[in-house]
Amino acid sequence: MKLKEKLKSGEFVFTSEVGPPKGISLDGVLEDAGAFLGESAAVNVTDCQASVMRLGSLATCKALLDNGHEPIYQLACRDRNRIALQSDLLSAAYFGISNVLMITGDYTSLGDAPDAKPVYDLDSVSLLHAACELERGVDFNGNELSSPFPKFFKGAVVSPCSDNPDAQLIKMEKKIHAGAEFFQTQAVFEPEKFAAFMEKARAFGVPVLLGVVILKSAGMARFMNKNIAGVQIPQGIIDRLDSDKDRAKSGEIGLEIASSIIDECRDFCEGVHIMALGWESKVPVLIKVVAE
Repeated sequence: MKLKEKLKSGEFVFTSEVGPPKGISLDGVLEDAGAFLGESAAVNVTDCQASVMRLGSLATCKALLDNGHEPIYQLACRDRNRIALQSDLLSAAYFGISNVLMITGDYTSLGDAPDAKPVYDLDSVSLLHAACELERGVDFNGNELSSPFPKFFKGAVVSPCSDNPDAQLIKMEKKIHAGAEFFQTQAVFEPEKFAAFMEKARAFGVPVLLGVVILKSAGMARFMNKNIAGVQIPQGIIDRLDSDKDRAKSGEIGLEIASSIIDECRDFCEGVHIMALGWESKVPVLIKVVAE
């Protein structure tokens, strides 16, 4: 059963994530993804995450598809104009990749090529609209496509724990009107804020996957607080990671924190998206713990 069908059926789903390599060998990515084959409903493939140049998300998605996974193709507006974005959407459809998470993308100054010129010809809302137009058989400028037309399961991102949740609700509604059919959230560390946000967001009737990160250390938590918009890790969590560095290093504390967040939030969402950030081996462990 496809991700779209699982969400429509009411099944509580887990999705996971891999990052393409800075090179052309996908052996490590396929090995990581293989660890949670059967556990995850779908696997996100990041698109030059944090503005670091890597192997393309589309090529990685195709490799995952060929190896039995259901990929979610992340497509960022940062590096492409509307011509290239639409072309890549058509390429994804040709390969049989229907799940697309459409994002604006991190600014280039964050990555390993800070002098690169960002594009941002479209933003995530207009990219969603462009995908809908392709499904109707026309491009962004109204020019007709040859049949058959592509069909996507269109996703977007929301930050429920940001300092301005009402603004996030407005953005979420705009994305839904533009065509978003599901959402993945930014990493959540404050379940009470997530619950309050979802009490209002549920009115939209669109499935939401809770974003979860398995924390590796207090230093990682502090870095996220400083550099990732929409994420605030409470001091109590940082102190817990600091209190036992050996258990933090082994992943025990990170898994405990993540499973506790999922337990507190699962009544307010339709599934969980786990961002392993290099700890892909921990994904099936976390899924088994919270699924019991």
